[in-house]
Amino acid sequence: MNAVFTGADAGTLTSLAALGDGQGGFTIEPVQVRAPGPGEVRVALRAAGLCHTDHASLRWPGPLVLGHEGAGVIESAGEGVARSHPQLRPGRRVLLNWAIPCGQCPQCLRGVGALCERTLGVDPSRGSSAPAAGHTRWRGQPVERSFKLGTLAEHTLVRAEALTVLPERLPLRHACILGCGVMTGVGAAVNVARVQPGDTVAVVGCGGVGLSVVQGARLAGAARIIAIDRRPAALQRAQAFGATHTVEAAADDPGHAQLTAAVQALTDGRGADHAFEATGVAALAFLPLKLCRHGGNAVQLSGAHGPVSVEMPQFWWDKRYQVPLYGGCLPERDFPRLFDWAARGDLALADMVTHTYGLHELGVALDDMLAGRSAKGVILFAGPPTEDLP
Repeated sequence: MNAVFTGADAGTLTSLAALGDGQGGFTIEPVQVRAPGPGEVRVALRAAGLCHTDHASLRWPGPLVLGHEGAGVIESAGEGVARSHPQLRPGRRVLLNWAIPCGQCPQCLRGVGALCERTLGVDPSRGSSAPAAGHTRWRGQPVERSFKLGTLAEHTLVRAEALTVLPERLPLRHACILGCGVMTGVGAAVNVARVQPGDTVAVVGCGGVGLSVVQGARLAGAARIIAIDRRPAALQRAQAFGATHTVEAAADDPGHAQLTAAVQALTDGRGADHAFEATGVAALAFLPLKLCRHGGNAVQLSGAHGPVSVEMPQFWWDKRYQVPLYGGCLPERDFPRLFDWAARGDLALADMVTHTYGLHELGVALDDMLAGRSAKGVILFAGPPTEDLP
């Protein structure tokens, strides 16, 4: 559906969106996105990446406009944007991100903007990262958007701080996956674990985030990158992105004894310097503690939650267990760096996007992702014929 102005509310656009129902399903329906107010920007989405969180969000309280990875073109900007963010002009190609440092809360002031209290809602007195209420309406009622973005829609309205201008050389269908999955994985290796040249790394789960960890470890100069998955196809992909060794995990491995032994055999009996979990399986949340050496980093990336237990050995000396948010993202530092790596070919974005779909094919796209048929799937939206969407 092409966006159109509605007479009842001048400046409002009607566009198609994927709406989660809160019970595991979704529909594709029109929503209304109002004109941008002060400090706000309305973006015409051209590409939206998919990750497992999008599937999980089908059961978040609905209705909910789905999607949190996206790239598009600025359609209009509200009052004050031209002054505060002169680079954000209509027609500019932009990447959306959901971690928006306010620069004023205690977390931002201590240099960890990914934990911004305004964005996470820890400090309600400072407001929310979302535009004012009523930004998006469905059947006449306000509707929330996943991660305050809602990128599985033709248009979205965001704060100017949620946008980073994209270099012209970076296609939108590739750039869109930078906004969450790639940033989370690469950032976990580079910003959080701070992998150093010569280090050994183990990565459990070789989906989009896991493959991004592999790439981040390679970019950081890791000497040995051990990819772990149950799926041979996923392990083959990991090798293409920089894994030096692979371990096919057994379905029946009580206490992960065989897996732990395999990693120790590849690391001279010590364990990896850094071990990452990117599966989303709660039972594997503490597995990195078994796979890393004494004094090593165990990093849980997938947001796995639910009842889980771990058997504590007699000695686990000085291991650090971390559950980082968004790869420690600082947009002004990290996105230009990711753009440069992608432009040089050091970050293989095009190869990660294995499947593309239209919005009406979202169900197929989610099935492909859950079955492991895609590394990263991307939803494409129609745009002007002259627009760069290669």
